[in-house]
Amino acid sequence: MGKYNALNIAWQALRGNKNWQRAWRDPQPKSHYDVIIIGGGGHGLATAYYLAKVHGITNVAVLEKSWIGGGNVGRNTTIVRSNYMLDGNAPFYEMGMDLWRTMALDLNYNAMFSPRGVMNLAHSKAQYDAFARRGNSMCLNGIDAVILSRDEVLEREPALRAADQERFPIFGGLLQPEAGNARHDAVAWGYARAADQLGVDIIQNCEVLDFIKQGEEIVGVKTNRGDIRADKVGLAVAGNSSRLTSKLGLRLPIESHVLQAFVTEPYKPVVNGVVTFGAGHFYVSQSDKGGLVFGGDIDGYNTYAQRGNLPVFEDVISSGLSIMPGLSRLKLLRNWGGIMDMSMDGSPIIDVGPIDGLYLNTGWCYGGFKATPASGWCFAHTIANDKAHALNEAYTLDRFAKGYTIDEKGAGPYPKAH
Repeated sequence: MGKYNALNIAWQALRGNKNWQRAWRDPQPKSHYDVIIIGGGGHGLATAYYLAKVHGITNVAVLEKSWIGGGNVGRNTTIVRSNYMLDGNAPFYEMGMDLWRTMALDLNYNAMFSPRGVMNLAHSKAQYDAFARRGNSMCLNGIDAVILSRDEVLEREPALRAADQERFPIFGGLLQPEAGNARHDAVAWGYARAADQLGVDIIQNCEVLDFIKQGEEIVGVKTNRGDIRADKVGLAVAGNSSRLTSKLGLRLPIESHVLQAFVTEPYKPVVNGVVTFGAGHFYVSQSDKGGLVFGGDIDGYNTYAQRGNLPVFEDVISSGLSIMPGLSRLKLLRNWGGIMDMSMDGSPIIDVGPIDGLYLNTGWCYGGFKATPASGWCFAHTIANDKAHALNEAYTLDRFAKGYTIDEKGAGPYPKAH
């Protein structure tokens, strides 16, 4: 067990909340870096880590305006999956699943990835057939997929409401057995510590106020901690992307919306994996502490505020009660909101920017957390090589002008029944 032997672990347990060592350094910003990554969320930290590990670029700074884990990486429902159908999405997300499976060993940090399965419920014969088509496409792309009968769904999740006379009867489901959940804050901490150990500077409380340009090229950023210059600047700030690019006169094909999530009081095990409602936008899983974690649709209005409102409470909870009436007996502990950068086709943008020195990682819609490792890996490749990797060639910005959109709604197999 090396230095973490039994005696060391016992000492750590007995010392109390004292004398904790920093998981990563707290450096002062340098005047110049090879690469600056704006955004200290999962995507930004993963990008910095893979720049250092894979490409040997260690003179990198991650600039976070608040604290590590304070943005979307800590404001989600922790679902990890690759159950996509279209060719532009399926290989990318499945490569991400490979990185999830080995993340704990790679980072030497337990991200608590739990492949409990993600099951999408079908509530009509037409939807069941559509899921079968999606499952076949997944299998052709090397992604595990199992089409389930009604009885198999109920055997797996007996808490579901399943009477034949229900408004939304269950016809069956589509299961990705190796999908599941991971601990969101552990993912952020693991990437931050691993990147720091490779020489990356992680600079918190450092808000980017503007860009420094030399002619038509970006050569750095202005921050509340002074000017910092760099050869390349990568943008990984989710719903705040449009705020920053507006300073360059650049309008992106995204909108910012709040996506709310909820957690109940702890309860005995009742949900075995991740379950999604096929007749509305609702998804639920159970945390290690026993709380039911669930969410649904975005708010319909544009906002940068990380807070929710009551109409979405009603919409999400009513959808949940449609398939799991037992939810009504549980107390709601809290809810939170994350700012989604909703692209016009529901798929992300990972690309060399239209301005020299700028690189874009945005448009993640509902899928930002699960994409963390694949996004970081591909964005690091794009920055290091000034061109997209084969896995993110379909995610370039010019697809909207060329008509090569990847219209999968950013939600995977959550089509509503009609």
